[in-house]
Amino acid sequence: MRKWLPLFAACLGTLMLLIDVTIVNVALPDIAADLGTGLSGLQWVVDGYALALAALLLVLGSLADRIGAKPTYLAGLVVFAAASLACGIAQSSSILVAARALQGVGGAAMFATTLSLLHATYTGRDRGVAFGAWGAVAGAAAGIGVVLGGVLTDLLSWRWIFFVNLPIAAVTIVVSALVFGPSARHADRRIDVAGMVAFAGAATAVTYGVIRGGEHGWTDAQAMASLAAGAAAAVAFALIESRTAAPMFPLTLLRRREFGATLIAATGFNFAAFAASPLISLWLQQQLHLTALQAGLSMLPMAVTAFVVSGVFGRPLHDLAPKWTIGGGLVVIGAGTGLLATIDTGSSWTALLLGYIVVGVGVGVMAPALVAVGMAAVPPQQSGTAAGAVNTARQLGLALGVAVLGTVFRSAAGDGSRIALPQFVDGLDAAVIMASAVGIVLGAIAFGLFHGGRRHRNPRPPSERYSPPEPAAVPSSEIRHRGTALPIRRPEAAQAQAPPSAPGSTGAVRPPGSPVTAPPDPSAVVRRWRSRPPRRS
Repeated sequence: MRKWLPLFAACLGTLMLLIDVTIVNVALPDIAADLGTGLSGLQWVVDGYALALAALLLVLGSLADRIGAKPTYLAGLVVFAAASLACGIAQSSSILVAARALQGVGGAAMFATTLSLLHATYTGRDRGVAFGAWGAVAGAAAGIGVVLGGVLTDLLSWRWIFFVNLPIAAVTIVVSALVFGPSARHADRRIDVAGMVAFAGAATAVTYGVIRGGEHGWTDAQAMASLAAGAAAAVAFALIESRTAAPMFPLTLLRRREFGATLIAATGFNFAAFAASPLISLWLQQQLHLTALQAGLSMLPMAVTAFVVSGVFGRPLHDLAPKWTIGGGLVVIGAGTGLLATIDTGSSWTALLLGYIVVGVGVGVMAPALVAVGMAAVPPQQSGTAAGAVNTARQLGLALGVAVLGTVFRSAAGDGSRIALPQFVDGLDAAVIMASAVGIVLGAIAFGLFHGGRRHRNPRPPSERYSPPEPAAVPSSEIRHRGTALPIRRPEAAQAQAPPSAPGSTGAVRPPGSPVTAPPDPSAVVRRWRSRPPRRS
């Protein structure tokens, strides 16, 4: 059992940070009543965490390469625990939002290092088992979050959705300090601080501008200034990344059509599937007068359906082309979200069932392949950066989605904490229609950008992939992903080592600048064999 303690420590930290994405949704009405905040304040309670994750995931992976994955993971746990305590004792919405952002900082440090630690700890078949268990835990976190949040909010108070992190973090810190070995360090790896600041500034300014514009009107000076500042920061980010020697995100990756399609789909994924959850939670509790636990159970069918679809149909789904699993999956998510627009003043919680089941099917099809397809679309030595970028796009999609849908809701209904049922339903329907449109449109764009054909299949499940005999010293910035999709292993020719960014690396890390030898294409070998002229007798 001792050999699985590192897996326990990595999964416990991952579960904690991912649960906090959804656990807060069912507690929002209680938070609003206790702290006296409106819809915009509740939006920031969700977005503060998502924005910090999106802004810092890539750069903290680079920091982990310099100082080691283990100390970065431990530091992230400490920061996350301290921020959780601050969230639990917050007496104002502004303090809560700031503490949530600090939680995101700790979560990003943990998120960027867990798989690197597992990769360095396990070898062979054990590594596949560890990655599979990690993926299962990550996939179950959304469902656990809404139920646990409901239980704690009903039985104790909303503050305990944050206090519960303290004993979990304490156990994880102690176990991690004891079971993880020394981490490889790459002191020469640079940190793109300027790129991080520009990206974080752009994302935060645009999100603030959207929320402010919805609350005070689009002619509001602060809203317009914030949107303009966000646009300027985005331009600055592009200039910085194109000129720096070690960019946080190499813009050349965007020239790859399938990688661009994956980023588009990743942004739409969280936007279409999850951004309306805070509004739905408010409807269930403020308008239908359900308890927090009942609201959490009402939102559970989506997570259960996704878990069943990815588990039962995971193997045949890997044989489909990415345009179907990624593009088609997002279209299904958008269609399912659109079904939620049937809610009216006489609806009960059962009106969510059909839409949530359809969304769950799309999530179950799309989530296991999303990061792995993005990694497969770029050169092996950049697969880690690609994985981090896809995860960043997902969190950015959630943050922007919460802001945009809140603005759409407010334009149709007013302040969601003080309005009557008919107006609330009008606003909720408008918001889910917007989320549905984003999912369908971005899914169709991704579908068109992906090249068709079964030759572009999704990566195989971890149990079916090549497992190297020895662990590789893999920089943590090269192994970053979320969900159940796992890194792709590329067995190399006998004379060549896999690059450090490939989780299938064996032996020593490939020296920087050395050429990468791609594995032979089996289909090409078969075609050459079949085209040989017949032997003469």
